[in-house]
Amino acid sequence: MIHKVCNLYCHSPYEKEDLFQEIVVQLWKGYPRFRGDAKFSTWLYRVALNTAISGLRKKEKNIAYVDPSVLPTALQNLNDNNPELEQLQQLYEAIRKLGEIDRAVVMLYLEDRSYEEMEEVLGISQNNLRVKMNRVKEKLRKLTNQ
Repeated sequence: MIHKVCNLYCHSPYEKEDLFQEIVVQLWKGYPRFRGDAKFSTWLYRVALNTAISGLRKKEKNIAYVDPSVLPTALQNLNDNNPELEQLQQLYEAIRKLGEIDRAVVMLYLEDRSYEEMEEVLGISQNNLRVKMNRVKEKLRKLTNQ
């Protein structure tokens, strides 16, 4: 679960590694306060998403940095001539262009989480989640040209 959050919110391997470590630290710090009111996986998602989102907000205040090692890898992956791999890469690129909350909704949806679980993790009502999911699907269709 943590790796999926890192993959959706970070581009370079270094950023993913940093975010993964930060999430683990936050889980370690927060575990004594885990009361068991919700499922452990729900709590884990909430901590991971909040850590990723707060990291993005901090990053927006800093100067953007592009890791040059990512560019050749992305170009190389496109030349694999594997249509499924290309579609998957295209989908992840489109997901990265979404807002932080929309990305969280998509990630939970792709994890086959129920709207009830999504509501617990994100604190958004199920009705709003359904509307948001429909809008996100439309955005993804436009971004992937499908």
